[in-house]
Amino acid sequence: MTAPSTPAPKRTTPASSAPGSSPPPAGGYGYAPEKDALVKRLRRIEGQVRGLERMVADDRYCVDILTQISAVSTALDAVAFRILDAHVNHCVADALAAGDPDAAATKSRELLAAVHRFMRSR
Repeated sequence: MTAPSTPAPKRTTPASSAPGSSPPPAGGYGYAPEKDALVKRLRRIEGQVRGLERMVADDRYCVDILTQISAVSTALDAVAFRILDAHVNHCVADALAAGDPDAAATKSRELLAAVHRFMRSR
């Protein structure tokens, strides 16, 4: 028998204060125009993950569980690519257009580090 799951603690520190992250620009981050759609998609993914938990608890067939895990991974990848696209076309493009070589270099390093982390998780 498994112990009942408890909800994760609420985040008390804003994401922008995480080490290595930049504070949001005045106009918001590049994903701001589609923020509501992204949140909606992430909530659907959260529901898929809860469904996976139920599948395991209900002793469902291994291949069915693996199929659903693949679907969740694909859905998360799609969200990640939308945010990456917004970052390149907004944050990085703005830094390059501003003509500040230091800001452009910083955004370029951030982008490459993010892509590296993303690819390493594959």
